[in-house]
Amino acid sequence: MSAEQDGPEDRLRRFATIWSRAVFPVTSTSATRPEFEEQLLPLARRLSEALRARIFDADEARAVGAALVSAHCTDPEALTRTLDCVEAYLVLYCGADGVQEDLRARAARIQHAMAAGFAKALRERTLAEQEAIAQAALRAQGVVAQALHASEARFRAVFEGAAIGIGIADLDGHVLQVNGALLRMFGLSDQTMRNRRVQEWTHPDDAPQIWRLYDELVRGRREHYHVEKAFYRPDGTVLWTNLTVSLLRDADGNPQYQLALMEDTTERRLLNLRLRYEATHDALTGLPNRTFFFERLEKALGAGPGQRFGLCYLDLDGFKTINDSLGHAAGDRLLVEIADRLQSCATAPGEMVARLGGDEFVALTTGPETEHEVDELAARIMNALLAPVGIDGRELTVRGSIGVVEGPAGEHSPAEVLRSADITMYRAKSAGGNRFELADPEADARAITRHGLTTALPTALDRGEFFIEYQPLVHLGDGSVHGAEALVRWLHPQHGVLGPDQFIPLAEHTGLIVPLGRWVLEQSVRQARAWQERLDDAAPLRINVNLSPCQLTHPGLVQDTVEILERTGVEPDALCLEVTESALIGADDDLLKPLRQLAEMGVDIALDDFGTGYSNLANLRRLPVSILKLDRSFTQSMQQFPADPVDLKIVEGIVSLAHGLNLAVTVEGVETGAQAEQLRILGCDTAQGWYYARPGPPERLHELALVDATG
Repeated sequence: MSAEQDGPEDRLRRFATIWSRAVFPVTSTSATRPEFEEQLLPLARRLSEALRARIFDADEARAVGAALVSAHCTDPEALTRTLDCVEAYLVLYCGADGVQEDLRARAARIQHAMAAGFAKALRERTLAEQEAIAQAALRAQGVVAQALHASEARFRAVFEGAAIGIGIADLDGHVLQVNGALLRMFGLSDQTMRNRRVQEWTHPDDAPQIWRLYDELVRGRREHYHVEKAFYRPDGTVLWTNLTVSLLRDADGNPQYQLALMEDTTERRLLNLRLRYEATHDALTGLPNRTFFFERLEKALGAGPGQRFGLCYLDLDGFKTINDSLGHAAGDRLLVEIADRLQSCATAPGEMVARLGGDEFVALTTGPETEHEVDELAARIMNALLAPVGIDGRELTVRGSIGVVEGPAGEHSPAEVLRSADITMYRAKSAGGNRFELADPEADARAITRHGLTTALPTALDRGEFFIEYQPLVHLGDGSVHGAEALVRWLHPQHGVLGPDQFIPLAEHTGLIVPLGRWVLEQSVRQARAWQERLDDAAPLRINVNLSPCQLTHPGLVQDTVEILERTGVEPDALCLEVTESALIGADDDLLKPLRQLAEMGVDIALDDFGTGYSNLANLRRLPVSILKLDRSFTQSMQQFPADPVDLKIVEGIVSLAHGLNLAVTVEGVETGAQAEQLRILGCDTAQGWYYARPGPPERLHELALVDATG
């Protein structure tokens, strides 16, 4: 990744490369992976154009979804991985300078349209194959009719050997003969089937024209017809079929029999329904997801004159505390229970509830009288949260803050409405929570202004009061400087230099940790670039940057990292992001997803403070980490010689486990030469601590990199 390769075509190519790497393992193509990438490149270009088009064209996105089927990507996993790539990288590489929120909303619509196009193309491909069977049956129709008159043995061989269900009935609908395939499809005996009449096989989902076509055929006015039809099996389950019915005539051309050919399409239909459901519903709660919600909101805002909408934006109060104290599994069960309660609140026509992500939910009501309906809906939601929720034997009291937006259709975009609801929700939360507030543009503006004026941290960031010190990471094998960890400091006008433990918790509470973390990342990567230029041909110094739990859940983490690396021209493998062990305990796939994306790009992920939490060692295999940073508490006894043999065994076991999982081991808090030597013997890879150097300015690290670090 270089600074020069940042043109639109290069970024488009990167998107196609990532897409092909994700999807290629689950395709049935005979092409190589690079050849497959060339097939995806024009599809990526079409997605890029659809993302930036002035007017959204769903047909274009559906066409790309259909093209995946033509490229032999018929496995549902290929669609799932494609939608993940579009969600994670399309805006990142193809969004140019557009408004990020609008682009992400557009990308969500593209995902939905692609899923629909994929499902339709998969069905049409299957129908084409079925039509070929039907045509073959029609061509053989004369042969079958002749066989009925001329050769019973010949007919029986064709009839019983067919892989699809075949049945013959007279023109009154009495079943005369059926083959084994048809009996197996229906789960009936031959005698039971013969006692049925065709007219009895009705189903509530029958299309209106099915029985009209049937009547035309038995009257001799139609030679054949082809429909999709459902049947009930004896156990009450539904059998979906592609049904072709043909008319058989006698030697004189008079109608005599009807011939039915059936193919069981139940499984394929269920697959299509599942694809549609997964694309529009939240996997945890089963509620409509952000994509589905934006579709409904856009439709509501585009309704005709006299129509209005009401929106309730709910954020649970204190959910993070519950999640952190009881774990993500308990947090998930809590969200499922809350989702069920919210669903029961939206029962009137025009009402729906959706989960946007995390502990954020929305409820939408539409119609001509939403002024009162939305207040009642918000009140129902607040009442639904009153009863405690039982989780793991605990009675948890859950409250929520709701921002309510109501107004006429046609005046605002979905992004504007959701932004107003979000601001209003935070106003309710700032007022103590456990309440709902109505949107007020003037109050929203005052809340934003107050936040900017009364918070000290944003001022400190704007005034350049933060600076970074660097502590060397030393290779234990040869004592060379391997890289450095970036440690942010605050030069406060009154209190002097403050360490991160004194202001990082405050930054996390106020939300400033995201822009502060972005600033630290960019400054550190720029410093790595400066070291690289000064060291010329020497091995580049790697830079380690800490990520807080709040940054992990921020949707812009991957995009910010990619943009910083591209602007500075630093390769991803020169960056290591450190995440504390406690932040990943019980982490679900949603939390791990951005880390996996960064790891796939080549960024190293280090598990910091390893051993301080309740580690599940088996969990290491599913975490996208490449480095373990062993907490200093394990190595304190090694400052003296001889070291505690129990501590030696523990460290030796951890190192062996890490290396067995292809993980490097870094040790913190090395303060003596005896410690460093013991850790080297145990096989640790890198170390940092006061024995080598205290955190200092970047110039000092450059000097250390030019000589033996232990010297």
